[in-house]
Amino acid sequence: MAKSFDVVIIGAGAAGMMCAAEAGRRGRSVLVLDHAKAPGEKIRISGGGRCNFTNLHTAPANFLSQNPHFAKSALARYTPRDFVALVERHGIGWHEKTLGQLFCDDTARDIVRMLMEEMKAAGVVLRLGTEIACVEASATGFRVGLAEETIDARALVIATGGKSIPKMGATGFAYRIAEQFGLALVETRPGLVPLTVADAAKESLGALAGLAVDVRAACGKTTFNEAMLFTHRGLSGPAILQISSYWREGEEIRVAFEPGTDLGALMKAARRTQGRQAVQTVLGEHLPKRLAQHLATEAGLLDRPLADLSDKAIDGLVALVSGWSLKPAGSEGYRTAEVTLGGVDTRHLDSRTMMAKAVPGLFFIGECVDVTGWLGGYNFQWAWASGFSCGQAV
Repeated sequence: MAKSFDVVIIGAGAAGMMCAAEAGRRGRSVLVLDHAKAPGEKIRISGGGRCNFTNLHTAPANFLSQNPHFAKSALARYTPRDFVALVERHGIGWHEKTLGQLFCDDTARDIVRMLMEEMKAAGVVLRLGTEIACVEASATGFRVGLAEETIDARALVIATGGKSIPKMGATGFAYRIAEQFGLALVETRPGLVPLTVADAAKESLGALAGLAVDVRAACGKTTFNEAMLFTHRGLSGPAILQISSYWREGEEIRVAFEPGTDLGALMKAARRTQGRQAVQTVLGEHLPKRLAQHLATEAGLLDRPLADLSDKAIDGLVALVSGWSLKPAGSEGYRTAEVTLGGVDTRHLDSRTMMAKAVPGLFFIGECVDVTGWLGGYNFQWAWASGFSCGQAV
């Protein structure tokens, strides 16, 4: 005879554990299943091991989705302040780093421990190292087939995330279940991911590998002012990870080095006082020297004395510095992507409960839904908010 629970949640990540604790607190019998050997593995490795667990500035505008309004309800019902209050109840120290990003003072494991304690207090049953053989509808809800037994559930919650970082066990399980029950998907692709360049560009940019610089990165009308890192494969750093979610293959990205600095005025003033110095030397007072040399070379001005440059030549150099463009060859893919863009089409889900409109009792939460946040704690806040909203409904 199959064991029975009010709620079965597949996925012991951020959204799944949050949902489980909330449902358990409401008196539901809850079983959480995961094929991993430990819960919350993405939490554990996030934020350099300190977990950027939310962002104080979270708003719907910080998320990508075909329906930009879908996330509003959940984000309003469970806010960053709500999660901070939970963190503080468990005595976890935290600090704000920059741009509203909140991190643990000690370790990301504190967040995993907190969620485990919340589930335990709510009577949630957690089973790890468990493979799901099949999922199907039943007369009373759903039946989940495991290797040697079946589990019946009145409600089924899919919280298995997306495809990003497959070495951590990420799969397309959620998408397969969605399609099985007739839900459409929005095209999935890697997000918050380093971008790669063609071999010719690798050769010219190779000397800049390891160099980090503050930039304004742009793709289309979207811009981010953060740090960019040159790598042996292309470009990375927060500014590039952010813009990668908006970039499509074949498009250019534009980079302004030292945005907000009037380099034209500075270079023209230096022409009067440092005219005998080479262009790259003067430019190197405002940019990293290796980058200054690369840009002077690209502008055809390497080793030219600054005094020899006309206003037009300086303006051309400044235009390059403030509008350097590159057409990436691709991205590093799901191997290093922090999130998966796209997913379960929100048209099929109730924004208050996360339930499939046409399949009563079936819910999708977290990363597998077509709601993807910016870098900086936004995706965790979506996990907490969607998990909470679902936990209130199951």
